[in-house]
Amino acid sequence: MDRLPTLSRRIGMAKPQPPERKKRRLALCKRPTTDRRNYRAALQHDRIADIRLPYKLAATRRIMQKIKAPRTAKTLYSAPALEKGFDIIELLAAAPDGLTSTEIAQRLKRSLSEIFRILVVMERRGWLHKNADTDRYSVSYHVLEHAFRATPVQGLGVLAAPIMYGLALATEQSCHMAVISHANVIIILQQDSPGHSGFSVRLGDNCNIVNSCSSHLLLAFSDPATQERLLAGARAAPSELKKLRERLKLVARRGYESKPSSRHVGVHDVSYPIFGSDGRIRAALTIPFLSVIDGTQRADLEQARKMLADAAQKISRGLGWIQPL
Repeated sequence: MDRLPTLSRRIGMAKPQPPERKKRRLALCKRPTTDRRNYRAALQHDRIADIRLPYKLAATRRIMQKIKAPRTAKTLYSAPALEKGFDIIELLAAAPDGLTSTEIAQRLKRSLSEIFRILVVMERRGWLHKNADTDRYSVSYHVLEHAFRATPVQGLGVLAAPIMYGLALATEQSCHMAVISHANVIIILQQDSPGHSGFSVRLGDNCNIVNSCSSHLLLAFSDPATQERLLAGARAAPSELKKLRERLKLVARRGYESKPSSRHVGVHDVSYPIFGSDGRIRAALTIPFLSVIDGTQRADLEQARKMLADAAQKISRGLGWIQPL
C-alpha cells in the first residue's frame, strides 16, 4: 500500500496539476502541431518552386545570353523615323513619275499617319519635291548634290570629265573610270565614243575581280591589305588565284594592263592607273578598244594606249601626284 502513492507519482497521477502547469503543457502540445503545419506549408511552397524553377532558369539563361551577345548597332540602336525616311527615298528612286502620300504608305505597308510628318519634314528640308498639281512626291536633286559632294567621286569627276572627253575625241573610243569600293570594283565615270559606234559600260556596275582589266590594275597597285581583302571575296579556284597573282606582278612591273576582253570578241581592254597626292592609286582609267574592219579607225591600239597613258598622268597631276624621279 505504501508503494502505490509512489507509483502514482511516477506516472503523474498522484496529485492534481496546478492550472499554470496545465497551460504550459497545453502550449507544448500545440507547438508541434503548428510546426507541422508550417512544415507542410513550406514543403508545398518548395514543390511549387521546384515546378517553376525550370522556367525561371530558362528566362535567366535568355537574359544572360542577351547580355553576353556581341553588341551591334542593330541591337543597340533604333531610329524608326530615320529608317522610314530612307525607305521613302529608296521607294521614290524607283518611281520616276512620283507617288502620292497614300501610294507611299500603301507600298511601304504603313499607315498614312506614320509617314505624313516625315514627308512634310523631308519636303521642307529639300530632300523631296512635291508637285503642286498632282500632289506626287519625288526625290529632289538635293540628294544627288549632297551624295556627290560627300564622296571622293566629286574631285575625280570634275577633274577627269574634260580629259576623258578629249581622250574619246582623239581615239574615237569610249573610256571609263573604276574605283575600289569596300570589297568591289565599281564604274564611277563613263565617256561614250563620239564615233558612229562604240562600246560602253554602265555606271555603278561591279567589275569582275578576277577577269576585268580595271580590277587587275587596281589590285596590282593597291597595298597588300587591300589586295588580300579583294581577293578574299573573289569566287575563284585556287589555281585561278595563283595565275591572277602572277598576272598582277606583271601589271605592276610594266605599269599598265592590256589584254583581250574576257567577255566580248573584238574588244581589247587597256587600263592605266590614276594616283593621288599621297602616291596611292585612286582609280583605273580604261579604254575598251573596239576594232573595226572598214579601216575608219582614227587611232590603232598602240596609239590609243599612249593617249590613255597621257590622260591618266594628266588626271593624276591634277590630283597632286608628282611622278617619282
